[in-house]
This record gives sequence, C-alpha cells and structure tokens, in this order.
Amino acid sequence: MAGVWKQITDRVGPLFSWISTYLWIIWFILLAVLVYTLRPLKKISSMNLAMFLNTLTPKFYVALTGTSSLISGLILIFEWWYFRKYGTSFIEQVSLNHLSPWLGGSENGSSTSNNQQTTSECKTWRNPLNLFRGSEYNRYTWATGKDPLTYYDMNQSAQDHQTLFTCDSDSTRPSDEIMLRAWRERNPQNRIKAAREAYETNAECSTAAILLGEEEKTTIVEAERMFRIAVKSAEINHKKSQALQHHSPTHEKIHRRDLNTLVYVKRRLAMVMRKLGRTKEAVKMMRDLIKEFPVVSMFQIHENLIEALLEMQLYADVQALLARYDDISLPKSATICYTAALLKARAVCDKFSPEIASKRGLTTAEMNAVEAIHRAVEFNPHVPKYLLEMKGLILPPEHILKRGDSEAIAYSFFHLPHWKRVEGALQLLHCTWEGTFRMIPYPLEKGHLFYPYPSCTESVDRELLPSFHEVSVYPKKELPFFILFTAGLCTFTASLALLTHQFPEPMGAVAKVFLASLSAPFSFLMEKLESVIPSSLWHQLTRL
Repeated sequence: MAGVWKQITDRVGPLFSWISTYLWIIWFILLAVLVYTLRPLKKISSMNLAMFLNTLTPKFYVALTGTSSLISGLILIFEWWYFRKYGTSFIEQVSLNHLSPWLGGSENGSSTSNNQQTTSECKTWRNPLNLFRGSEYNRYTWATGKDPLTYYDMNQSAQDHQTLFTCDSDSTRPSDEIMLRAWRERNPQNRIKAAREAYETNAECSTAAILLGEEEKTTIVEAERMFRIAVKSAEINHKKSQALQHHSPTHEKIHRRDLNTLVYVKRRLAMVMRKLGRTKEAVKMMRDLIKEFPVVSMFQIHENLIEALLEMQLYADVQALLARYDDISLPKSATICYTAALLKARAVCDKFSPEIASKRGLTTAEMNAVEAIHRAVEFNPHVPKYLLEMKGLILPPEHILKRGDSEAIAYSFFHLPHWKRVEGALQLLHCTWEGTFRMIPYPLEKGHLFYPYPSCTESVDRELLPSFHEVSVYPKKELPFFILFTAGLCTFTASLALLTHQFPEPMGAVAKVFLASLSAPFSFLMEKLESVIPSSLWHQLTRL
C-alpha cells in the first residue's frame, strides 16, 4: 500500500508543480484583468470616474476577492505539501533555479564548489549492523505491506556489492560472469535466479552463496547454513589467490576481491550468531577478524563487536575497545560517541538525582558524564528522541548518513536495550541532553567539539529512509517566506470576500474609495503626459 501511495505521489507531484506555477500566472492575469478594466479611467474625468465606479456592483468585488482567495489557498496547500515532502519552498526553489542565472552568472562557480563540499559532507556509509533482506526486511514487507528500503538505498548496496565482489577477470569464469550480472540486476527474483544458476555452475562460488543467504533464505537459521557454505568456499578461494597475488596486477585484484568476500561473509556469519543468541561465538569471530585483517576497516567490525560486548555486559572490554577507536584521527560515529557517554553515565547514574545535583552541584564524575552526553548529542542530535522513545523507531536502512537521522535510527534500533539495562542512564540523558544546544553556536557556522553540523543531512536522509517515516530535522527549519506570504494573502482576500458578501453596501463604498485613491496618481500622471506628449501621438496611443 505504501509503495502504491508513493507511486501515486511521484506521478501527481509534477502535475502539482505545474499547477502551482500556473496558478501564480492566473493570479497575475486576474490583476491584469482588473487593470484592464480600470483602463478607461485614464480617459475620463473625476466626475465620470465616480459614475464608472458606481457601475461596479458588490457581486463584482465578491467574485474578484473570492477567486483570488481560492487561487491563493490552492497555492498555499501545494506549498505546504511540497515543504513537508522536500523541506523547501517550491516557489523559492524555482526562483533560484531559473532566475539566479539571469541575475548573476558569476555564482555558478561558487555554487559548484558548494555542491562539491556538500557531496563530501554527505557521504553515505554502509550500516555495519544492517539487517538481512530475505529473513528480516522482506518479512517486514510481507507483514505490513510497507517497503523498509528505498530505491536509493538499494542502489547504493548494489554499487557496494559490485565494488566488493567483482573484478576485471570475472569474465574468465562462468560462475563469476553470472554473478556479475546478478549484482547488477534490479529485480530481486531475477537476482536470486542468477545466483542459483551461478551456484549450480560452481559449488565453490562464494559470492553466489552470499547472495542466496542474504536474500533468498527467509529465516536466520537457513541463512546461517548458507553463510557457512560461503565461508568454506571463500577460504579456499582466498588461499588460492593469496599464493598468486604477486604474479600480476590482475592476480592482485583477484586477491583483493577474495579478501573482501572472506571478511564480509565471516562478519555476516558472526552477526547471524549474535541474532541466534550465540554471542560468545560471535565475539570470538569478530575479534579474530580484527586481529587477522586489521587493514580491512571498511566493514567497521569494531561497531559490531561493541554491540555484542554490551549485550554480554563486558563494559571493561568495551572501554578498551573505545580507547583504541575513539581517537581524534579516526572518523567518529554515533556508536562510538554514545557508547562512551553510556559508560560514563553508568558510573554515576545509579545515584544521580536532578534535585540533589541542582542544590550541591555536579561532582567530577557527573560532570564527565554530562560532558560525554553533550559530546554525543552534538555529534548526532537525533539519537536522544529515539532512546527516550519520544519518536518511533523503524527498521534501519542498509546505508546511513553520519550525524543524520538514518544513523540515529540504526544506532537506537540495536542499542536502546543496552541503555535500558543500565539503571538511571536514560533518566540522566533525559535531564541533560537538551543542554547541548545552549553550547553550540547559532547559526551553525561553527561547531563546539566537532565540525559544524552539515546542512545537507535532511535531503540525503529523505532518500535513505522510507516515505512513511517522518525524517528528523536539525536544526528546525523556519517556514519559508512564500508560505507565510501566501497564507496572509489567502486570509486577507478571503476576509474581504466574506465581508463584501455580508455587508455589500459598506464594502462597496470602501472599494470605490480605495479604487479612486489608487487611480488618483495614475490620473495625475496621465494629465502630465497629455501636457507633454503631442495630441496626435497621444490619440494614436489611446487607440492601442
């Protein structure tokens, strides 16, 4: 149902955009008609002006104001819908896109550099804790009829799979060539069909087993069996390519592909064990992966390990892991920052009382905990509302935007139980998290502990998260000028139409006075022009 509604809105949206653009044209045409109606005023004297205005009945004013109010209301409705869906004003966006090149072409270079900076700030990352399509995402779709993954998110995954699991020599082996087609296939059934064909062609095709375990198997137990098969095949392929990696650049690429495949499938098998409750086995496998392949950091296995250690309540091991990865030279994440805050809050939250703290002040340990919470909230301000259950969670996407709503969902989905397990941690978070925003400079050109909060998170999160989820926005955007202007215009014209309908005579008199006042400068200007322009030329102009 959600997919059908999204298709309807995607098809109707351009129509609404077209209608909104031309509604403004219609509104201005009405003004032009009014000006054209008053065109004879330049030919008549003040006495005839009063006679002309007397011919305009109250029905004319009701029709004029009512039509203006209707068109303004339609524009307001569309502007509000467009702002809720895309986070910007349609009229403002059209004006910037179409009028800016006319007003100043020199801004193109600066806008290009800004776009490049925005792109670097808004890079998406693979979610280290992403779920399994067949056994989790698809089952959610079957149960609710909603698609938890967007096309943009799945397209990012398809690109990742081609980067990790393919290389230039795939055309030399039939199974790898089939899998190359499978990774590029958009249709899930065709992708699974191609993976089966590759697996039947070559039982040691580990990438085929990976795809079948990820997307075909509908339970975690079935996925585990397929991943174990994939691990055996990946280990065999890795040993073969490792012995030949220095023979040529092609062999080196094959070895890199086999290494990525082995690390990926072992990490996914460890995640399966974590989901099946065999957390000790999962922790051992993750530690072995980090120890054996320290250079492969793209999978962020340490975040999987942190979550598993928190489940086992091995807080000292988590602290040791944070000491290694919570370094100024390494990229941060919500998992790193909020886990550090949780550990410091755990030391004081069982005895923390807001009333007592307000009287005696904060101790050193409490101050450290509060500062850690402020640091985490500054990095990602969306997380607290999910941890405090002020906002509903959805299934996390396969890709996240750091410091964005997608990362907040991915973190909270798995770590909310760990915060609940530490008694008093959520209460301390509830009392202190909003104090972060008093420390961050506003406007957000400067950060406090991190770089300034990027301005592009909302648009990227809207691409990553499903349409049925209300994207969290920081900082809160003010209503665009054109929505306020259209709302005021609609209210004003509707009030005029109502007053004219209820009190036709007084409002008619007011309208006549207003039009007479409006036409007075115009008449004065015409008289001056008549005295300057020759009568023959003026006669020709009045005939136009």
